[in-house]
Amino acid sequence: MSDFFNNGWALFVSVATIVSLVLCLVLLAIASKRKVMAEDNSTGHVWDEDLREMNNPLPRWWVGLFIITVVFAVVYLALYPGLGSNAGALKWTSQNQYESEMAKARAAMAPVYARFVSMPAEQLAKETQAMAIGERLFANNCAGCHGSDARGSKGFPNLTDNDWLYGGSLEQIKESITAGRAGNMPPMGAAVGTAEDVKNVAHYVLSLSASPHDSVSAQLGKAKFATCAACHGPEGKGNHALGAPNLTDKIWLHGWGEQAIVNIINNGRVNVMPRQDRLLSPEQIHVLGGYVWNLSQTSTVATK
Repeated sequence: MSDFFNNGWALFVSVATIVSLVLCLVLLAIASKRKVMAEDNSTGHVWDEDLREMNNPLPRWWVGLFIITVVFAVVYLALYPGLGSNAGALKWTSQNQYESEMAKARAAMAPVYARFVSMPAEQLAKETQAMAIGERLFANNCAGCHGSDARGSKGFPNLTDNDWLYGGSLEQIKESITAGRAGNMPPMGAAVGTAEDVKNVAHYVLSLSASPHDSVSAQLGKAKFATCAACHGPEGKGNHALGAPNLTDKIWLHGWGEQAIVNIINNGRVNVMPRQDRLLSPEQIHVLGGYVWNLSQTSTVATK
């Protein structure tokens, strides 16, 4: 695609645009000329015995409108980008327009957010207005992955329970929103051992949460789990610093059961949450973080 942004293509687009405008005027000039072709002001063509093609000139209003259109196009191309890489006299760009509108919106909302910016999570959650704003921010920026009800889906964390990969405090949630997260579990099959070893480790993982499992296989897999303990901990309770899931609960982000766990061990997993600080201001992130924190409470603090 980079080939479309070199000088050759910019020149091609400029020439094609200018030639098109010139040809429009030439076509108008040709069509505007009236040639007498017959005494009855017709072209001499007759169909169905009495249907004649007349030789009337173009209406003046149509010609005027056509000329105005071409003049408008010329003025527009002089002011705005349209001729290849030419930026236009006004130096307008969609990026600048977007940033300008976002700056105006943030300035207009600044007094509202100023009330909430220093509030802790517990106090923030009691503010009905803050929770309403947080709900809209969540719907616009987070619901695409976590769902409109924030319960997530396979591969996308549920934000309404109390299970957190990177911690569930307001500051940790804000850090996740601000900088994003990149969870990476490398393929561990070769490090664990044979296919049978991997199967045994899977059953040991199932046993950690008291899920249905083969107790003999689980006992055999316990020693091999040492390979996984570096991230998930010796007891399998996870590590917020690394985003390693807690394996002792019954919450499964990528599927449950022997085969699902075997696939994860063999193939690894990569999950990426994009950073949102390019779209949201720190004040918005604070309110959004409070809303997400409130979702995970046993009973939400704010009354909606």
